[in-house]
Amino acid sequence: MYDFFCTSQTASPLELINRDQLEQWLELQDERVRNWVKAARTKDCPFISIPNADGTPERFLAFLPSQDSIYLAGELPNQLPSACYAASFPLAEDDQQASLKRDFALSWGLASYQFSRYLETTNQESCCLRLDSETELARAEDYVSSIFLTRDMINTPASDMMPEHMSELVSSLASEFGAEFNEVVGDDLLDQNFPTIHAVGRASVHAPRLLELRWGNQNDPILTLVGKGVCFDSGGLNLKPGNFMRLMKKDMGGAAHVLGLARLIMASKLKVQLRVLVPAVENAVAGNAFRPGDVIKTRHGLTVEIDNTDAEGRLVLCDALSLANEESPELVMDFATLTGACRVALGTEVPGFFCNDELTAQGLNEASIRSKDAIWRLPLHRAYLDMLKSSIADTLNSSPTGMGGAITAALYLERFVGEQTPWVHFDVMAWNDRKQPGRPVGGEAMGLRASFDYLEQRFGRHG
Repeated sequence: MYDFFCTSQTASPLELINRDQLEQWLELQDERVRNWVKAARTKDCPFISIPNADGTPERFLAFLPSQDSIYLAGELPNQLPSACYAASFPLAEDDQQASLKRDFALSWGLASYQFSRYLETTNQESCCLRLDSETELARAEDYVSSIFLTRDMINTPASDMMPEHMSELVSSLASEFGAEFNEVVGDDLLDQNFPTIHAVGRASVHAPRLLELRWGNQNDPILTLVGKGVCFDSGGLNLKPGNFMRLMKKDMGGAAHVLGLARLIMASKLKVQLRVLVPAVENAVAGNAFRPGDVIKTRHGLTVEIDNTDAEGRLVLCDALSLANEESPELVMDFATLTGACRVALGTEVPGFFCNDELTAQGLNEASIRSKDAIWRLPLHRAYLDMLKSSIADTLNSSPTGMGGAITAALYLERFVGEQTPWVHFDVMAWNDRKQPGRPVGGEAMGLRASFDYLEQRFGRHG
């Protein structure tokens, strides 16, 4: 249980309104409160403490940002005096109350996040939000725990998040929810026909792995999540410049997303057979590193000519997608920090997604609106497959032109998914490069809430 949530403590009232509702709120107050608030308010003040006659706080008035955002709490957990608070929305319509409370609780938790693993001292004082029931508490903690898992994994330096560390984490997650864990390590990847995962990871002293988690009722439809787990990406022999390599600890952000999503699925008991596949590697430089111009035969049987060793994510994903497709799942979703091209097109805060099934894409768009979690569909423009033509192999791993880079990457991956299998590919930044309310600089879950909302609507929950 997090110390920023509770259900039983005595709490100070925290009334939440929009700034343009202040006059309406003041009309409902006595003269003492009206005079105090008018004297105390300033343009940028996020809250006002309203005292009792003896000067101790009676209640707090706080101002909401746009209700179109999930981040209703703003930075209040870090701005209010250390205490327990009970939030209310005195001017909201009755049919808005439940959703506002859910959004506020989630945003309160997200704003309370700290990555303190490497800090000698941390901020020990915290504000607590009292929730109305154990059900609301469990829901808020499930969401927050899943997003925190994603953030923590991405924020962890590569020295402590190599394939073997990721293996321990997935094994621990499986134990927590009674799931099954398996892995294929090192040269066993060749013996079991995962050649592209092995090729990308073989130059590292940290052996490449394919991690697998299985959970759920065998009578339920199969949902397979695949996450790019490149624990550090030097670019390989096409070595990245230093400034582009600086944040490459986050290149396992796809794996972090699918594990955070998997945690939320299991905690919520969705009606699925969940399968999670994470190819975990380090793309390093050594004498046995794979080279530009090499040709590798994939698990799928297609041969791929290496145009650029820095387009390694799609290589580790293609073998995992082929494995996923072998048991004809109901849906495959993959997450990857795959291309800079997607960031150029959509910026750093909106993940792009590609989908080969119109109903699934429509459902995700609707889920994005419901969950207030921005995602944007990009086209699988198959005419661009020409950009991946090789003269000596079935395909290149990347287009030499660089144009339409997010699309050509998605088209490459699509070749390893069955034509009848609904498939979604998320191309995510997985990183906040500017501080915003509830979103500190660092690792971030993007599209995770929209994806879960869609999956919950599609498959439902047990119990």
